[in-house]
Amino acid sequence: MTIQEKPEQMTSGTTDRRDAQIIPDGSTARLHLTMAVADYDHVRDLVHGQVAVDGIALTPLVLQVEEIFHRFIKHLEWDVSEVSFAKYTSLTAQGAAAMVAIPVFPSRVFRHSSIYVRSDRGIAKPKDLENRAIGIPEWAQTAGIYARGMLAETYGVDLAKIRWVQAGVNQAGRAEKVELKLPAGVRYESRPDASLSELLTKGEIDAVMSARMPAAFAQAQGSIVRLFPDYRQDELRYYRDTGIFPIMHTIAIRRAVFERHPWVAMTLFKAFQEAKQRSAERIGDVTASRIPLPWSSSLAAEFAATFGPDLFPYGVDANRPTLEAFCRFAHDQGITVRKMSPDDLFPREVRTSAKV
Repeated sequence: MTIQEKPEQMTSGTTDRRDAQIIPDGSTARLHLTMAVADYDHVRDLVHGQVAVDGIALTPLVLQVEEIFHRFIKHLEWDVSEVSFAKYTSLTAQGAAAMVAIPVFPSRVFRHSSIYVRSDRGIAKPKDLENRAIGIPEWAQTAGIYARGMLAETYGVDLAKIRWVQAGVNQAGRAEKVELKLPAGVRYESRPDASLSELLTKGEIDAVMSARMPAAFAQAQGSIVRLFPDYRQDELRYYRDTGIFPIMHTIAIRRAVFERHPWVAMTLFKAFQEAKQRSAERIGDVTASRIPLPWSSSLAAEFAATFGPDLFPYGVDANRPTLEAFCRFAHDQGITVRKMSPDDLFPREVRTSAKV
């Protein structure tokens, strides 16, 4: 049987005319949802149906993250989607989010490694970035928000003393995806005619801050280097000092689906949790190599000494220091029109759980 939804006015101002569909499954009926996510081991068992989702028949689409973000944020093409944490936070702060997130974080990456500098500009430490030109793919890119927040709070870099140049990393024509209100004093220009890699190679900018490695870094043979060459140790120190383990992406549900079926939030959260646990068990298996890396199980045990037994925690409370830092960074950098809190970002249905 099919339940027809009345057209609902979405927060973004567009009308959602899609149907919520209940499909029969033997003696039961389940809600049919589509989901787009990138290819992660810790999501694999959910995508392949080895983890069941109570009450839901899931149709997964495995795509590249850039395509997922564009198609979901612009067109809401599926019911459940991986999304940029920055874009979601910005839209939520504006009251314009046509989606509701659950505290599942499929991608987390420290970003000391994301700052590339020309080796002939005398840039040896973070403060040397002041009075320089730094290329960025987007001001509102999650990775850049974390990197700038880290530079400002941990290393004392004045972001207003930098000329920020926005362009595509390896291709010209990239543009911002959300409306910005930059802080007073920040100098920002867009270069749709060039790529950051090209500008860095020509010396028109001094550095690049990007989640995706600029092609110039691999091609330059030492003339372009990382600001933090021993970034793994710097990132471990940063985590120990701050408790921040940067969250890049989250999982969101179309608001029309969530408002009609609020139970799907916790149901999906639990399924993502189970898929992640199964992945962790594979990595920790010493009997056979479950991933093609040497010493994977011993490395997992080594990092557990710092991060705890759950190396990739989901949930609000387990990630509160990181979530609070991101909310602070995003507001300070003009990404959000008001300062958010972690509890503003996720519905109450997934902020608590039953205790036995």
